[in-house]
Amino acid sequence: MSGGLTMDRESPLSGLDATLEQSIGHVNLHYRAGDGVAAAKLLEVLGLIKTEEMPLPNGTMFFRFTTNRHDLDRGDGIVYLGQLPDALAGVYAAVHARLGLGTADEHPSVAALRAAQARDPEHNFHTGFLMNTLEQIEARMAELKRLEQTNPAFQERLQFLVNRAMPGNAAFDARLDASPLYRGITRYTFGRNGVQAFVATDLFVSGPLGEGLVFELDYVLPGERQHILSRTELTR
Repeated sequence: MSGGLTMDRESPLSGLDATLEQSIGHVNLHYRAGDGVAAAKLLEVLGLIKTEEMPLPNGTMFFRFTTNRHDLDRGDGIVYLGQLPDALAGVYAAVHARLGLGTADEHPSVAALRAAQARDPEHNFHTGFLMNTLEQIEARMAELKRLEQTNPAFQERLQFLVNRAMPGNAAFDARLDASPLYRGITRYTFGRNGVQAFVATDLFVSGPLGEGLVFELDYVLPGERQHILSRTELTR
C-alpha cells in the first residue's frame, strides 16, 4: 500500500509529501494523585530519560522524558507526565457514578470492557516503545517484577503479559526457549520476527474508565523487513 495523500492541484498540500520528514513528537500522560514519583520511576525503568522535574503552582510535579538518550533536547520522542487535571478527574468521577462502578448495579459494559482488556492488552489506548535488543526487554521486565514484589509503591499496581514471536525462525525460537521471560509461552504476536512485553498499571490514568494504562515493549529481529511492527497477521 502506497503512502501519502492524493491531493488535487489546488490543495495547499499539493506536492509537499515528497519533501515531508516527520516523526512522532510527544505524548502527554497523566498520573494519579499521589503517584507522581512512582509513575516517573516506572518510565525510567522502561528506558526513558528524565530531563525535567518541575514543581507547578498547584503543588503537583510535571516531568519531561525523552527516548533520545544521545540528544536530550530533540523535539521528538518525548513523553510529558503530569497529574490528572481536576476537570478530567471530575469527568471520570461522573462516568463512574453513572455506570455504577463497584456497585451491585454496575453497568454490564464495564465487565465486558475489563474482560476484553484482560484478553488483549492492546484493546485500548496504550503506549509502545521499541527496544534495540531482546536483553533490554528481559532486564526491564525483570526489574518491574522485582519492584512489584518489593516496593510498596508498586505492590499490586502492576500486571504483566508477554507475546512470543510466531514460530518458524529456528535460531530465534531457540533464543526464546532459553529466555527467562518467553520460555514456555504459547501466546503469539500478531505477526512474526518480533516479541512484545506488556505492563499494565493504575499508576497512570487513561481510557474511558480512567482505570490505568498499558505500556508495551517491542523487539524486532534486525534486518527483517516483515515483522510485528511492519505487517499485522491474524494469529489468534
